[in-house]
Amino acid sequence: MNLFDMSGEVALITGSSRGIGKAIAEAMAEQGAKVVISSRKQDACDATAAAINAKHGRGTAIAVAANISSKEDLQNLVAETRRAFGKITTLVCNAASNPYYGPGLGIADEQFRKIMDNNILSNHWLISMVAPELIAQGGGAITIISSIGGLKGSPIIGAYCISKAADMQMARNFAVEFGESGVRVNCIAPGLIRTEMARALWENPETLKRSTAAACLKRIGEPHEIAGAAVFLASKAGAFTTGQTIVCDGGATISGGA
Repeated sequence: MNLFDMSGEVALITGSSRGIGKAIAEAMAEQGAKVVISSRKQDACDATAAAINAKHGRGTAIAVAANISSKEDLQNLVAETRRAFGKITTLVCNAASNPYYGPGLGIADEQFRKIMDNNILSNHWLISMVAPELIAQGGGAITIISSIGGLKGSPIIGAYCISKAADMQMARNFAVEFGESGVRVNCIAPGLIRTEMARALWENPETLKRSTAAACLKRIGEPHEIAGAAVFLASKAGAFTTGQTIVCDGGATISGGA
């Protein structure tokens, strides 16, 4: 038995036209899953879905644009997934935003609310839309892409860190709530990864030096290095794992950097 086989699974992955979400979609398709590519721009979604279909066969991926700040968009995303594939068995809440870098006392109310709405409320919406189906099926997997920021304090991305800590607690709460139905809910907490969203951090020489110095592996991560954890949590390999946060950070949170 291949513990990581995802044949017959349907995975809805937000923020999956690039970066970590795209890497997760590619990895799940590699393991036999049908995947739904979603981000704000339809053309970006179309390009990623087309590449996956070219590699794994027509009908492996579909593209549905959605803005996570819109409940209506997310409802349409879920409906289109069910229309195309008949079901949802795996949800990966990857899309997030961080419009502010700087000290916590300097953030505007609008920026703070956007971070909380996009990184917490949107995940709650999506889980609320998908979980009843998973419960009725008697199983399924929900994974929230959090961050090691949720485990640490920060003078630069404090509000983002607050939102990511909340995601970890959301996963624990729903893991308790859904557990008897066989539905598992977990988080992945990446360290600094080479994505567009984190560009302001890894392109800053001081931030990059500080991050890599504190990591056991002495480097930042790449998107595909998070995908394996997502496949683990969605497949039979992770069948007894729920309510957990899997840290993938090159050892940044456990090392003093010496």
